[in-house]
Amino acid sequence: MRVLLDTHVFLWWLYESSRLSARVCEVLADGSNTLLFSSASVWALIIKIQSGKLRIPEEPEAFIVGRLALHSMDSLCVKLEHAVRVYTLPAHHKDPFDRILVAQALSKEGTDHYGRPADCPVSG
Repeated sequence: MRVLLDTHVFLWWLYESSRLSARVCEVLADGSNTLLFSSASVWALIIKIQSGKLRIPEEPEAFIVGRLALHSMDSLCVKLEHAVRVYTLPAHHKDPFDRILVAQALSKEGTDHYGRPADCPVSG
């Protein structure tokens, strides 16, 4: 299964795994799953770091790239088709980062699940 992690799921996995449900922990621990992290989530992390809402132990590039490598995660770039797909989404999510992640998850190279705290699968 291809799993696109939300920014918060990624951070909780690193620092506060007790906040993750048992199902999310199972999915993250299953080595047969392909874990993905969006460039949109990287942007969200950078905004949090620059605003002082998130402190990390090293420079952002080393931190993010290092954690992705440590957990054998792949990156997923935001493409034009993802950005355009946001227009067709229902207004379930107001956060623009959540909306682009949903669009990515629904794309043909997307995922089977969207790693949100509520464990909600994405359907087209």
